[in-house]
Amino acid sequence: MPGWYGAGHGESCRTSRCDPAEHATAHAASREEPAITELDPAALPLSEVLTLPSLLGSRLVAGGNRLDRTVRRVNIMEVPDILPWVRPHELLLTTGYPLRDDPGRLTELVSEFSAHGLSGLGIKMSRYLEEIPEEAIALADDLGLPIIALPADTGFDDIINEVLAEVLGRSADSLHRSERVMRELVDAVVTGGDLDDVCARLAHEIGIHVVVTTMDGRVRAEVPDPRAVADPPRPRELPCFDPTGRFRVESEPTGVDLAQDGMHRMSTRILGGSRDLGRLVVFSERGLGPAHLGVLEQAAAAAALVITKQQAISAVESKYRTDFVHEVMRGRITSTDRILSHAESLGWDLDRPLSVVVAEVDADADASEGDEKRTLQELFATAWTAAVKRLDEKAAVVGAGDEVIVLLPAADTERQTAAVEECIREVRGMGGGGRRAFSTGISRPAATVHDLPTAYVEATRAVEIGRRIHGGSALSHFDTLGVHRLLLQVADTEELRAFAEDTLGPLAGDAKTEYADLRETLQVLLDHNLNVAETARALFFHYNSLRYRITKLERMLGPFTTDPHLRLAITLALQIVRLP
Repeated sequence: MPGWYGAGHGESCRTSRCDPAEHATAHAASREEPAITELDPAALPLSEVLTLPSLLGSRLVAGGNRLDRTVRRVNIMEVPDILPWVRPHELLLTTGYPLRDDPGRLTELVSEFSAHGLSGLGIKMSRYLEEIPEEAIALADDLGLPIIALPADTGFDDIINEVLAEVLGRSADSLHRSERVMRELVDAVVTGGDLDDVCARLAHEIGIHVVVTTMDGRVRAEVPDPRAVADPPRPRELPCFDPTGRFRVESEPTGVDLAQDGMHRMSTRILGGSRDLGRLVVFSERGLGPAHLGVLEQAAAAAALVITKQQAISAVESKYRTDFVHEVMRGRITSTDRILSHAESLGWDLDRPLSVVVAEVDADADASEGDEKRTLQELFATAWTAAVKRLDEKAAVVGAGDEVIVLLPAADTERQTAAVEECIREVRGMGGGGRRAFSTGISRPAATVHDLPTAYVEATRAVEIGRRIHGGSALSHFDTLGVHRLLLQVADTEELRAFAEDTLGPLAGDAKTEYADLRETLQVLLDHNLNVAETARALFFHYNSLRYRITKLERMLGPFTTDPHLRLAITLALQIVRLP
């Protein structure tokens, strides 16, 4: 049997009782909690609507499992065709007059009301409707649409006034709370706070986990929810972060509540004028709505001020460091003591053998211009700095435009290449977020700082030659370039091509499909010093089949197996054919 209304949050009022005054007191106390818990600051849960004085004595007859539905407005139904005027989050009141001749019509309306997002239906009993059809009650329970039986003497104007007063009061509370949060954020900025301070203020005020990223998703600051339980969920384990820890900005919408693996998240852009400075992302075990978005946008504005200030300071410091490194690379500073002492003041150790690493954005990587291009250049240098510092805290890293210069402790070719590959993997991440393709070159070891200009030339040549040989995103060590260092010194590429065609004849082209196979056979044979047995094993050929191919190649090219000069010419020609 339906019971007189009076139950706590989330509890079915059809089977239990409680004092509405006690419930109202608990509700008032909960509203003093500073954390934002409402998805809509002006919305009033139906469970709290039922505690208003104008609704005392009412009975909840259906839908007790959905008292979390929120009410923003109240409407009155006095015509049968009310549906065009029904809006979501509305409490609909009726005397039952439109249903007096056909109470069964209520069952159809329950389904329609639920589809329209109605928060609840209040029916004044006895005057026009003696009882609510059981079919309507059962359907309302199934759909989670609360139906409230109102006493005959209930005044609709009282309900409307009290609900609207509560809604407006909540709106005012939300505004005051937003102003308080804004004051806290502004205070953090004007007192010299950094992004961690902004995140901490936001996390404290609204009780959420806060992350600030760069425009390509790299985490710049992170503060956990101060109200989190002992073992809180870890946002970085969610699929919205790639395996490298980058927030997937390219696939994450902004301004909406996204739920995944039991955690809600919402993000907003951090904008500095027209520049995209990054993302502000929050995570919570509760739902996130317009109330949170408004505060997020305020926090994003504060974060933009901090980032802009940091970038201005960083730009001056970066230019200072970059100019110094360029002076050293050009050999313009001759005093060893001056170089080493100045480097030490910058936190660098140059008093050891070093290798120069140059990373340069590929020319066709993007068509960005103006502020966006400068932002991408800053991110490129920042990413390299973070990656290198994990390998060596005292390594020098500077960025200038689309180029980054790194001075790493010297190592043999294999170990140095492996170390740089590790940095490249971190800088590239999983792609996305506006990251650009780049090529990298590594120099030979420089014994002293006065050898760095030569090493810098080697690294830039490694970038250039590696890109021409392998295309974009190449990694090349100067020691591995071999004969290509000589070949690419020839400015006349037509002369190189003519040499290859004169030496290889038709094998220089691909007029026939077999020519590529014959070139491969020839290259592997030369790589194995004309050892037929080893070449056959490498190519998975029968020994006699390979002997036949060698005979065919000598008919086309001449006696290269016995003429060392011809063999050298063929080796060079094969390398020329491979040039882009």
